Amino acid sequence: MNFVAIDFETASAKRHSAVSLALVVVRNDQIVDQFYSLLKPDTAFSNRNSQIHGIYEEDVANAPTFKDIWPTIAPFFQEEKMVVAHNATFDVSVLKACLDYYDLPDAHFQVLDTLKTSRKLMPDLVNHKLNTVSDALDISLENHHNALADAIACAEILIRQGQIFGLAPLKEAVRYK
Repeated sequence: MNFVAIDFETASAKRHSAVSLALVVVRNDQIVDQFYSLLKPDTAFSNRNSQIHGIYEEDVANAPTFKDIWPTIAPFFQEEKMVVAHNATFDVSVLKACLDYYDLPDAHFQVLDTLKTSRKLMPDLVNHKLNTVSDALDISLENHHNALADAIACAEILIRQGQIFGLAPLKEAVRYK
């Protein structure tokens, strides 16, 4: 499989408040590249969000904005590209909200959600949170809610699901954005 796994963390409930982003590039079922950046949002921080991911306003004071990094990451979000996330509804909504907020062109790509594939392929788990699925598949997730650690775990989940369950049920879960 070839895809890019993504994960965002946000400063608040506002979807355009991304404070970190990670991309993990997979080619032929191997992680071949990684990208991680803190981001400076144009919003106030929620204490609840900061407590979850450990990123505070002072941590991103000198970080680039989403608009600053978009030219670097835009090539990963094209029609022929597969973007994977655990709870893709959230991560894709953050991406779309950031594009809208900064008046950037919309991105169109294929999406696969490992939360949904996990619910379908592993129905007996107590829940399908990233850490639960990672544990069930013997995938290390040492720093949960760090965007890079979460994106790596997501990539490894999809690779492992492909190995265990085959590609057919995964292909059925692909949708277009």
